[in-house]
Amino acid sequence: WVEWSETVEPYQHNPKLSFSELIIPTTDTIKYTHIMNMLIERSMHVLVCGPTGTGKSVNINTYLQKMDKKFVPIAFTFSAQTSENMTQDIIDGKCEKRRKGVFGPMAGKKFVVFVDDVNMPQREIFGAQPPIELLRQLLCASGWYDRKTLKWRSIIDTIVINA
Repeated sequence: WVEWSETVEPYQHNPKLSFSELIIPTTDTIKYTHIMNMLIERSMHVLVCGPTGTGKSVNINTYLQKMDKKFVPIAFTFSAQTSENMTQDIIDGKCEKRRKGVFGPMAGKKFVVFVDDVNMPQREIFGAQPPIELLRQLLCASGWYDRKTLKWRSIIDTIVINA
């Protein structure tokens, strides 16, 4: 057995960085990064939960920056004004057509879509949050309908991380 803290190099302080840019690895961040890496390497979706201000977003963004080149990160943040159309446009805008009705990243790559503050979209009258419903549809059905042609668009080679 090896302790988590022994799996990374000792922290080296960079005096050129401002306080807000400092990221000091802890045993928790090492564990979360390792688990996230294992899940993403196996093409599994990830939901990172925890109280506000615990470094979820910083940890995920740091991971995305150091990710293997076979992954293409797409990161965006939900707000109360985020609509399902905006969500669909962001992901569709990065997709390439693979064949008829099938879209995804460049061949040989995988999208890693990071959605921060996934709980933020405003609820509609009946309590649903349409941007989250669209993400659920992407996770469960691997695609959605094109809003102009009303034809099904399969989205392949996509992994979703939510925080």
